[in-house]
Amino acid sequence: MIDARLRPLRTRLLTALFAVVQTVLGIAAARAADHPPFVFTGIPDQDERRLVERFGKVASYLEAKLGVPVRYIPVKNYPAAVTAFTNGQVQLAWFGGFTGVQARRAASGARAIAQGAEDATFKTYLIANIRTGLVSSKEFPKAIAGKTFTFGARTSTSGRLMPEHFIRQAFPGQTPDQVFSRVGYSGDHSRTIQLVQSGAFDVGAVDYTVWDLETKAGKVDASAVSVIWESPTYPDYQWTVRGDVDTVYGAGFTERLTAALVAIEDPAILEPFGRSKFVPVTDAAYDPLIAVAKSTGLLD
Repeated sequence: MIDARLRPLRTRLLTALFAVVQTVLGIAAARAADHPPFVFTGIPDQDERRLVERFGKVASYLEAKLGVPVRYIPVKNYPAAVTAFTNGQVQLAWFGGFTGVQARRAASGARAIAQGAEDATFKTYLIANIRTGLVSSKEFPKAIAGKTFTFGARTSTSGRLMPEHFIRQAFPGQTPDQVFSRVGYSGDHSRTIQLVQSGAFDVGAVDYTVWDLETKAGKVDASAVSVIWESPTYPDYQWTVRGDVDTVYGAGFTERLTAALVAIEDPAILEPFGRSKFVPVTDAAYDPLIAVAKSTGLLD
């Protein structure tokens, strides 16, 4: 039992301690309020519901780690993601390999800071409707010539840039429009799977991680569509940050952001990406994509 003579002292100490805590919290809140929300986006490469689940968790995680408000905003297509980044509407973006190249060329000082561990050796699956009779092969399936074919988005690395490169290698001197009876662009990988599975297109090019995620989610009908070819590997997705974030959010912010992304261990955050972890990366990792984009006429 506390001596009655000590109670006033105890009360004064508790009051002082409470005041200190309130002051510290007030300073932290004021510092957060000094900065505008840190806003990021990602290319809409698959089902919108999956994107909201994926990026909502990232926003909550980064806000707790960085001490500033963090918001995710969706965009309608790949070019819109690049535009939002180069215009400064977002400070960070989860880009595909090629869209990242486009964004960094357009936004001075922007740089790649992290990629999935799987992104250094990414790959495309060619998938085919079962009714085509096409079967899995280690060699490029030249029997796809004359079929209907859908890419993903027009600036997708795994859904357009690299598969077009491999198609041109397999059919020298011919463009996809010359190889196939009809060429389409689905807009995202989930849609590519749906179009080939339904028979709207005979063959399609799809990000292998999206194929795996959709398969686990029960959205792939193995009796209607299958993988017929796995591409050689190439660099792909990455987090790219604008060059002015340290000016806005304080010195060292880019390094803190990179460290926060690389430190993610929660499977609930990583699994919707189809990634085991994020690792540091630099722009140089994507130089091979620049060469391919130039050779296919997608980049000057």
